[in-house]
Parts: sequence; structure tokens; C-alpha cells
Amino acid sequence: MQFSSPRFKSIAVSAGLTFWFVILTSATGYFSYEFLLIFSLSVLTITQVSAYKISKGLDKFAIFNTTIFLGILFIFVISIYGILFKLLRIDLLRLKKNDDTYWLDVEETSQRIGKQY
Repeated sequence: MQFSSPRFKSIAVSAGLTFWFVILTSATGYFSYEFLLIFSLSVLTITQVSAYKISKGLDKFAIFNTTIFLGILFIFVISIYGILFKLLRIDLLRLKKNDDTYWLDVEETSQRIGKQY
């Protein structure tokens, strides 16, 4: 974001703050569209008016916000995959032999399939 214009940085930071506003107010149960509209417009107006003065701060906040968001997203995706694999009884490392998995047995299929050429 170092080469982006201050106005674009302001829009990106406003979108990030609006995202976190929605997450936090939804989690606490105080979410309403009126609050969202007021918050979004006020943050966008303040950051657009003072975009050139706080350009470095917007840059640092955008990097921090992206780092936090991607970290949480990574943890969430990994945990969802772990839960799904546990529910479907998928053994990625194939540590134990059991008949309830969806994996194909490689030794069994290689004997059935001949050369294709």
C-alpha cells in the first residue's frame, strides 16, 4: 500500500473498520443497519478529509488489519478442515487401516488397473 494514493488507503481502511464494526456489534448483539450506516459514513468522511495528513497511519493500520484478518481466517479455515476430517473419519496420514474411510486402497487398485498404453 506504499504506492497507493491516500484516498484509496482511506477507502481500504474504512472498509476494514466497517468489517470489524459489523463483526463486533454482531457478536455483542447490538448490530443495526442505522449504526452501520452512521459509523461507515463518519469513518469514510473523516479519513477522506484528512487522508493526506494521516497517510502513513492509514498505511500502518491497513497492514495491521490485513495481518490480523488473514491470521484469523487461516486459523478458522484450518480448524474447519480439522473438524470436517474428524467427522468424515478421513485419516490424511493413513496411520490406521479401517474399513470406514473413503480412501481407496492403492495396492488393491494397482492390481486391477492394467497399463493404459
